[in-house]
Order: sequence, then C-alpha cells, then structure tokens
Amino acid sequence: MIVALDIGLKRIGVASSPDGRMVFPREAILRRGRKQAAEAVSRLLAEQQVDRVVVGLPRGGSSEAEMERRIRHFVSLLTLPEGAELVFQDEAGSSEEAKERMRGVIRQRRDGTIDSLAAQVILERWLERH
Repeated sequence: MIVALDIGLKRIGVASSPDGRMVFPREAILRRGRKQAAEAVSRLLAEQQVDRVVVGLPRGGSSEAEMERRIRHFVSLLTLPEGAELVFQDEAGSSEEAKERMRGVIRQRRDGTIDSLAAQVILERWLERH
C-alpha cells in the first residue's frame, strides 16, 4: 500500500494506492496541533500496512523554504511502519489541479476534500515517474 500526504497547516490530505495503479482520495486529517496530527497519521500508516509514504513538497513560490522546513519537521514526528520507505514528490500546482477537478461538482468546503484530492494528484504524479 502506498499513501500520499499533502501536509498543510490546517489539514493533511491523504490518498492511497493499493496496487500502484489506482489512486483513491481518503478522508483528510484535521490538524489541531503537530503532536495530534502526527499521531493520527502514524496510526493511519500502521493500520493500512503502508510500505511507502509519498509526501508532497512545494517547489517555487515565495514561502517554499519555510513550508519545506515545516513539512520535513512534521514528517520527522511520524512513526513509519517498519520497512516503509519515505519519498518526496513535487506538489507544485496540486491544490489548483484538485480544485479544477472539483469545479462544478461540489461547492468549495473546508472539509479536507480538496486537500485529499491534492494528495491524490501528488501520488498520481509520483506513480507516473516510477
């Protein structure tokens, strides 16, 4: 199982691929604090028997360095399942692409749907390269 994470300051988008071909968005994790969110993500990874975690990293933009630092710090708080590989994928434009996919389908809500669709985009991009 491969899981992708779109780590934001308020929510963490999650998507998974059971077979390395199909990618499904999952329920986003609401981030109330670093510790709570890291525990929730670690629990998800353990329950799903994940063998690879793909984390989106921003490329470009004025706050790239700061967001990358925050994301890498958050990832360092995670407990990965034994043997699980951690990889990073450029997430540039993933949120915009997710919003475009949802255009006309639902009203924009802050329930994490867009975040998990962004994680789906990140994982699809990673799978295309590997």
